[in-house]
Amino acid sequence: MVNLGVKIGQLELKNPVLTASGTFGYGVEFADFVDLNRLGGFIVKGTTLEPREGNDYPRMVETPSGMLNAVGLQNKGVDYFIDHIYENLLQYDSEIIVNVSGKSIDDYVEVARRLQPLDRIRAIEVNISCPNVKQGGMAFGTTTDGAAAVTAAVRHAWDKTLIVKLSPNVTSIADIARAVEAEGADAVSLINTLMGMAIDIERQRPYLSTTTGGLSGPAVKPVAVRMVWQVAHAVKIPVIGLGGIMSGADAIEFMLAGARAVQIGTANFVDPAATMKILDDITAYCNRHNIADINDLVGLV
Repeated sequence: MVNLGVKIGQLELKNPVLTASGTFGYGVEFADFVDLNRLGGFIVKGTTLEPREGNDYPRMVETPSGMLNAVGLQNKGVDYFIDHIYENLLQYDSEIIVNVSGKSIDDYVEVARRLQPLDRIRAIEVNISCPNVKQGGMAFGTTTDGAAAVTAAVRHAWDKTLIVKLSPNVTSIADIARAVEAEGADAVSLINTLMGMAIDIERQRPYLSTTTGGLSGPAVKPVAVRMVWQVAHAVKIPVIGLGGIMSGADAIEFMLAGARAVQIGTANFVDPAATMKILDDITAYCNRHNIADINDLVGLV
């Protein structure tokens, strides 16, 4: 038997497999395809203070070894989540993590404050790295001062596990990670999507309504692994790795680079059962290599 349990701040996960926000809805949408109770946890779609319609269509396009998206944090707001979604998630024995975003620091704080009383929400992921919104998002995550300011403010409003999601669209992601660690982050997750662009040569215009969007999928994995490795050496708090994980082998690679847990994103669009297969592959790898505790893999490289 392999011990797959990992700890992120105060959060104790039954295994290191999480779903990436924006790729798994609210979890319940995937109940016909996967056993949600087997997941370490699922991170619900980006949640803001007020409802958001998102960006105009088209806002997704396939690219070689990946995809570009410019959805723009479409959601019905935090109050809708509390009143209509939360109760439906209580039937599952997996951690529920809410991805929080905002146009201003006050927005982040208020969303965290409203989620604080919910017993089963034991962690939030503060998104300071979304490249597809005009206000907030990546604007806070590309400077150490901005990242630190959001983290410090949310930390005062939230006394449970605080994860901060980092942007790869920076000069030094290690500096950003150190900044949020200093302000009380319990963990960091990385990477969010890389800025990219695709052009329809027949129409001679960009495919996306927003011109640019966030690149995800296998194309970004080598960059993500490198950044996870850098950040794991820069901070003492746990690192959650994501970016192009399509298989158990990919997940193991991130853990060897220093990730304590992983998030599965684009793979969910390709195969709705990807998380279950990746979890099985991780277990098989540990058995094959006589690894009794998954934590022994973390940062082994």
